[in-house]
Amino acid sequence: MSKRVMENGKRTAGVLFPVFSMRREGDLGIGDTTAVKQCLDWFAEHRLGFLQLLPINVTGSDRSPYSAISSVALDPLYIDLEKIKGVGAAALRKAREACGVARISASVDYATVWQVKSEVLSAAFAKFCEREGDGEFETFKKEHRSWLEPYCKYRWLIDEAGGEEDWSLWPEEFNTREKAMVYEGRRKRKEGAEVNTAQDYYAWEQWHAFGQWEEVRRHADKVGVRLMGDVPIGVSYASADVFFEPEWFHLDLFGGAPPETEFKADAFTTKWGQNWGVPVYRWDAIEGSGFRWWRQRIGALSSIFHQFRIDHILGFYRIYSFPWHPRENEKFLPLSLKQAAEKTGGRLPGFYPREDDTMVHKAQNLLDGDRYIRAVLSAAGEAEVIGEDLGTVPEYVRPHLLELGVAGFKVCHWEKDAQGEVMAGADYPECSFACFTTHDMAPMKIQWEECRKEMEEGPEKKEAAAKLKAISEFAGLEVMRKGKSYPAFSHKIKYALLDALMRCHSRYVGVMINAVGESPIQINFPGTVGDQNWTYRVSWEFGNVPKWMEKEMSSFEEMIVKYQRC
Repeated sequence: MSKRVMENGKRTAGVLFPVFSMRREGDLGIGDTTAVKQCLDWFAEHRLGFLQLLPINVTGSDRSPYSAISSVALDPLYIDLEKIKGVGAAALRKAREACGVARISASVDYATVWQVKSEVLSAAFAKFCEREGDGEFETFKKEHRSWLEPYCKYRWLIDEAGGEEDWSLWPEEFNTREKAMVYEGRRKRKEGAEVNTAQDYYAWEQWHAFGQWEEVRRHADKVGVRLMGDVPIGVSYASADVFFEPEWFHLDLFGGAPPETEFKADAFTTKWGQNWGVPVYRWDAIEGSGFRWWRQRIGALSSIFHQFRIDHILGFYRIYSFPWHPRENEKFLPLSLKQAAEKTGGRLPGFYPREDDTMVHKAQNLLDGDRYIRAVLSAAGEAEVIGEDLGTVPEYVRPHLLELGVAGFKVCHWEKDAQGEVMAGADYPECSFACFTTHDMAPMKIQWEECRKEMEEGPEKKEAAAKLKAISEFAGLEVMRKGKSYPAFSHKIKYALLDALMRCHSRYVGVMINAVGESPIQINFPGTVGDQNWTYRVSWEFGNVPKWMEKEMSSFEEMIVKYQRC
């Protein structure tokens, strides 16, 4: 456990700032690796200890960073085109003109950004192919062959299927691994050079993506700000991993989360839970291979990140599973349990491989989680591992994570003591990560105001009052008076909350960039798909941060110094 503790037991503070949310002068409507380096410089100026990012793996068309089409490949959207050899000033100028509206938009226009970026990258690759080649590129392909080759084949097959990402919907000719290999072989015999070049393009993208992100890591080391990555619990059903290595997955079970009253944006989530569409692992097969797949996944990112957030670490013990694909959610929404079971052959959503319904089952789940998480820790090497342990948390999980030296999450107003009272931050274990919100929640200002409104005119007055009471008690706010309601959210309330957070005994404390800047935008609405998710951009650029934002960051910095988190 000792190697999991930060050097000198140092406590630290950071901000979650998604790459897609960043702006810099000259960008193309989305953050990129140069913007991340500028963010690191800005954080260093204000003594922040870490920059927390959402997953940076390549995604599907829904753009959810938690539904990657590869467990290792990085999203080429974040490549800075200015750093690509063969991309000249004229091409960049034309790209900026094409992204004119997207560059000033309040949200990310993925369709426009990707069309423009892919055109520039494709043209640069064509110039690359005209040259004699590059030894570093060939070395990259050899070193990363185990995951890179199937990824490039998968991307090529998507193109062959007319852009369809879901392999189960591909033409019969190549909709399984075995048939795809026969199809590829036949195509290579007829037009081998074209097929090889088409697949090499995707390897070339990854070569640049990894190169730029490794440069970001070197810059982070230089300025003294740590990079915190995010490893999703699963990968998309429509992914290179599932298609080429189906032996690691149950293809008829999809991971998710139980019904959750905290998230009311989607009727299906409220009734059935969240169906993420990530195939459940066949842990017996993964363990039998010496955890090769997980070691590859974690190891590939260790060259970039100093520390990892393991998404939904509860899923390593047991995971809530659905016996149907998310595209069928709408069919199941109105059904009763009996009606649903009739459609699935008797199976219903529940925890896999077993519920926590008996002491024996709890013990078995704990032993499973112990083996699987230890394998991840081993693959992470010296990188610190943080476990997102929110949701329906069995009583054995948090003591076990503490035993392993894995910091669990503390959403401050959710943490209660044995008497049901809000737990003081001073009582948190040192090995923990304290925060008020995550990317799946509204900023605290919005939560506060929604609760006030609910107390005045909504049907859930008691629930809203209890939430405001919990938030206030944690921050030591005496805001209730006889006969009076809670006041509107203010700077006084905001900084009382931040001050209480910074006082926590937790090793890590984190806030969202939208909370620092008091933006009302929520980054993701669980259970929904659409432009409301993963598109938030700040309104200012690095290098030209407005005075009001600098003031907010300076106030945050004062608390960092005050509570010795630097």
